[in-house]
Amino acid sequence: MSTLKVNTIQDTTGNDAISIGSDGSAGFVQTQMSHRNLIINGAMQVAQRGTQVTGATGIDYYTCDRFKFFIGNLGTWTVDQSTDSPNGFSNSFKATATTADASPASGDYGVLVQYIEAQNLQHLAFGTPDAKDMTLSFWVKSNKTGNATFEIIQKDNSNAHRTFSYSINAADTWEYKTISIPADTSGNINNDSGTGFEIDWWLNSGSSYTSGSHSTTWQSMVNANRNPSNLGVGGATSDYFAITGVQLEVGSVATPFEHRSYGEELARCQRYYQVQNRLYGSGRAASSSSSQIMWQLESTMRAAPTVATPTVNLGTIDSITAYVDVVDFNMTSNSLNRLGLTSLTADAEL
Repeated sequence: MSTLKVNTIQDTTGNDAISIGSDGSAGFVQTQMSHRNLIINGAMQVAQRGTQVTGATGIDYYTCDRFKFFIGNLGTWTVDQSTDSPNGFSNSFKATATTADASPASGDYGVLVQYIEAQNLQHLAFGTPDAKDMTLSFWVKSNKTGNATFEIIQKDNSNAHRTFSYSINAADTWEYKTISIPADTSGNINNDSGTGFEIDWWLNSGSSYTSGSHSTTWQSMVNANRNPSNLGVGGATSDYFAITGVQLEVGSVATPFEHRSYGEELARCQRYYQVQNRLYGSGRAASSSSSQIMWQLESTMRAAPTVATPTVNLGTIDSITAYVDVVDFNMTSNSLNRLGLTSLTADAEL
């Protein structure tokens, strides 16, 4: 009689769900099967602000939600929610230099950032003996080859940070990268709606950020240690950096990317930013010269949002005040019987 030996049983995504010991005993693997990815919009599916921005020179969420591109005097860029992506993904974040900065000044920089809300990180138990290691994984593509820097910062722990080097080995080729991030038993992450982690992919910078060495332990931030492995994207026109499939999870091993539906990912993004397209609003006359129009936000936002003055098809808005679930419009005329609005936006980004 032959014996079949099984070491693990996997779930439908290929992750180990049950381990079988040599004595036949079974136990559940600690890694959870769903909701393990701490990154929002890691597959770059959602781009509420639009799919392309040209002439980018500052700091903004240009295309893909939750990914903020910091450009500090480092040329001019086109930023895309690109359809160039590795197999299994439909989109990527892509930044392409259109005006180069061949010799960045000492304080120049280009960094791609995602902030992670502190109360979503409590299970990491940072600041305790039970603090958990993490693993970052992602797909990256660039015309530049060589070493690049990834940085993670604990905002509630006086900006303590660690930096890691990864390599882009072949130009114009999608490559899969993993980075092991040790736990911090002395750090602290507040249980609130502020920033718990800032995670950074450095594209390029001047000597103020490149002249040091990698932070090999959790330590107070030193600017010189933030980008010691400088990839140098943007030193020439048409340099580009593209990324997708970003996953940050508990554990020392990267698991397959957790694909979420577009609807679920959109709802997560709308906690921080949302766009409402409405043809008409209804409400009441508040006085002889003002009206109140109410919109219910799509989801509870992280904080009371800043609401952008919408495009007006009929009538004029002279002031606007935002609440978590109500927007009041003061009209300059009481003779209007309808109001056409488009692209009402609410912003509660970290």
